[in-house]
Amino acid sequence: MQRRQGRVSAGLLLLLYQVSQVGLHNIPPVTLGVLALNVLLFLSPLGPLSEVCISVSQGFHRRDWRRLLLAPLHHADDWHLYYNMLSMLWKGLMLERKLGSGWFAYVIAVFSVLVGVVYMLLELLLVKILEDPSYEMHCAVGFSGVLFALKVLNNYYNPGRVSSVLGLQIASKYACWVELVAIHLISPG
Repeated sequence: MQRRQGRVSAGLLLLLYQVSQVGLHNIPPVTLGVLALNVLLFLSPLGPLSEVCISVSQGFHRRDWRRLLLAPLHHADDWHLYYNMLSMLWKGLMLERKLGSGWFAYVIAVFSVLVGVVYMLLELLLVKILEDPSYEMHCAVGFSGVLFALKVLNNYYNPGRVSSVLGLQIASKYACWVELVAIHLISPG
């Protein structure tokens, strides 16, 4: 896994523009904190991506559990950061106001750890089903799994809504699944 350079680039500038359009005073504190932490760790990462990503090999076999907390907060490049944090901004605006900042912070922390655990379990399942040990080596970074969980939670609290996915209007209860397939088709891996 190659490290991207922690520098200001188009994706980061676009994210800062989007945040400025919403206005810092309109963004709840936990949402703003998550955005700031992800940007900070993009600009000053805690280590190479290969040292913070989550995988069965690194997380489970080597018992490097800190990766459960580090992997969601690091991003492969500025566009990865942009798309994840833009999604976090909109989900955070809705959910943090609904749940309150304390509960929202708790949900983010729990989802961050659980997503890494589920990722490793799915990797182990692929190893067993496909009899291919290379899946233990697949390493992941980014906030996408947490965002998927937040989208499901948002759909629970706001039923009956319609979302636009690639220009198609889809019932929100199905949108997260359509987005998951679309993301995989557009950007495999």
